[in-house]
Amino acid sequence: WFSGDDVFIANENERQEYVLNENGIIFVGNARYIEARAWYYGQFQDLLNICLTMLDLSLYYRQDPAMDVSRRGDPKYVGRVISSMINGNDNDNGVLLGKWQGSFHSHENPSRWDGSVVILKKWRQDNYRPVQYGQCWVFAGVMCTVLRCLGIPTRLVSNFNSAHDVDRNLSIDKYYDSSGRSLNISKDSTWDYHVWNESWFVRPDLGRSYNGWQVLDATPQEQSKG
Repeated sequence: WFSGDDVFIANENERQEYVLNENGIIFVGNARYIEARAWYYGQFQDLLNICLTMLDLSLYYRQDPAMDVSRRGDPKYVGRVISSMINGNDNDNGVLLGKWQGSFHSHENPSRWDGSVVILKKWRQDNYRPVQYGQCWVFAGVMCTVLRCLGIPTRLVSNFNSAHDVDRNLSIDKYYDSSGRSLNISKDSTWDYHVWNESWFVRPDLGRSYNGWQVLDATPQEQSKG
């Protein structure tokens, strides 16, 4: 609400929606059949200590505590730390372990989750071991909760026929032999859908034209900064 803050949003309706609203809709499915799933963010449900512990467990804090704490007023930095901590794929006591195939019988099927609060409290209850299992919309829902709890306006974005380019050439590569038969050698793919987050803050490092919604993605698909 303070105009001098890096996360200030002038529009009151957007404050109500992207900071204060504890309930939302996540769109999943495919381009021909889009499903709206209800999600309970619950960012005001006694989660602040869990979110602060998340910062203290991060690899960023463990590698340089003084530097980490000194940057916690910077939403760019906090967003990167939280996006790393929402998934547990880099051995940092992250919140959720991702799984996209095989059986889910021994743990929770990602499609059964309908809110962030139970996931975050289970993570704390299990002594900060990753909760099993999550997929993109679950990672995004939990990340939205944590960032809103910490005061960073955040929303979810769903994309259908979502291209996943792994070699940074900005194309989805397909290979064929001389007879026109498809060769299964490309690691690029197109997903039915993908869900990520956007958070609202200014970018003094890039200039005023870049202020506003910033993309953050907690789904563990490509490594970031090693």
